[in-house]
Amino acid sequence: MKNKVFFALGASMLLMVSGCTTVADMSGADSATLNATSAQSFAKMQQEARQKGILDTSSSTYQRIYTILQRMEPYANQLNQTGQPFQWQLAVIKSDTLNAYVAPGGKVVFYTGIVNRLNLSDDEIAAIMGHEMTHALEEHAKNKIGADALTNLAINIGKSYAGQNIGQFGNAAIDLGSQVGVGLPYSRNLETRADYGGLLLMAKAGYNPQAALSLWEKMNKAQGDSGMSFLSTHPSNTQRIAEMRANLPAAIAIYHRTR
Repeated sequence: MKNKVFFALGASMLLMVSGCTTVADMSGADSATLNATSAQSFAKMQQEARQKGILDTSSSTYQRIYTILQRMEPYANQLNQTGQPFQWQLAVIKSDTLNAYVAPGGKVVFYTGIVNRLNLSDDEIAAIMGHEMTHALEEHAKNKIGADALTNLAINIGKSYAGQNIGQFGNAAIDLGSQVGVGLPYSRNLETRADYGGLLLMAKAGYNPQAALSLWEKMNKAQGDSGMSFLSTHPSNTQRIAEMRANLPAAIAIYHRTR
């Protein structure tokens, strides 16, 4: 019985690594559908923000973010291998929230707080933009949908084989093993990929990639660094700064070629 349990989990984990995008496609989250859904949600979000008076379309903060997006957009398009053209759009929300993201299809959302509270330079804004653009260009949302589906599959298969024979602790172990062993490390890997891709993308657009280090140092001061990344979907700030330092020479070489 134990062999069947671990065989089922092993097969599911193998699928997790190799088939996340395929599973997302099969579940109706193909690239075209994701982009269309993202565009609809983005339009609705913009409308609601406008009605609430929190959609920023004219401040100096908006102008800076928009200029950086425009400068990075052609380089992002060169990297687009999704099979679907991106329609880049920007929404800047008046909020103290330290956040920004790029939804599927190129829908860019920045909160004014991340720029104003951290007193970001243009290069540091570009570091955020490059990171979030990479998430969208590599379709990490699509991968995450497939990963989540397969994580649930691993849990359900393990429980169906184990039945009541492994007891309550056994079920809890399968849950934790599926989440920590597959789901969360996969998400951390996506964050690391976005960090690396973002460095290269900002450098291609002529922004100094060293700003990515100062950005996360500012984030450390604003949020604090727990020092723990094992049970987190994101690397710790300290960990990601160290990894960025290791990847910096390649990005700096690209940056110097743009000067």
